[in-house]
Amino acid sequence: MSRIRTENLGGAIAWILHRPHPSVQGLVRQLGVIGLEVREAWPELPAEAIGADFIFYDADMGHDEQFPWPRGQSPMPMIALIGSEAPGRLKWAMDVGAHAQLLKPVSDKGVYAALLVARSNFDRANASEAMIADLQNRLSARQTIVQAVMIFVMKGMTEAEAYDQLRQAAMAWRVTIETAAERLVANHSNERGKDDGRRVDLA
Repeated sequence: MSRIRTENLGGAIAWILHRPHPSVQGLVRQLGVIGLEVREAWPELPAEAIGADFIFYDADMGHDEQFPWPRGQSPMPMIALIGSEAPGRLKWAMDVGAHAQLLKPVSDKGVYAALLVARSNFDRANASEAMIADLQNRLSARQTIVQAVMIFVMKGMTEAEAYDQLRQAAMAWRVTIETAAERLVANHSNERGKDDGRRVDLA
């Protein structure tokens, strides 16, 4: 279970993507009290905002083109500023990648908690994506090993003999079994491509 990091947020940079409005004055004030450096933008984020620690964005009038990254792929925690609870607006706010939310008008309460929750959810989402990517890589590597083993099996070896041959190739090349399998499968594909080319020439 991941823990919420509660260290001092002083010095962090927060961008507020919201039209000038009294409903966010409390947010600006409270972020300053917490110690964050606050920058405001509208109608879109500048390129420099990609280095921010937090983004607060208007869920009521926001749209995809305001962000310099694809929807749902923010490089930092995102906090939605919600005034309207219309289903369409809420769905867009979530699709953009809200890691926390604050209701407008924003008061002095709840801002610090939203920052911590947003960062915790952001870290958890990144950890999950890394885990999924690792599992996909492992699955792909296993499939490649099976393909490499079948190359030897088609040459008359048993599966045990084929796997041993793959292991010996890895040792000889001083690489992992996964890398050896990738090389063997690639070489086999190239050889098949050359054979197919010769068949076309002969025809």
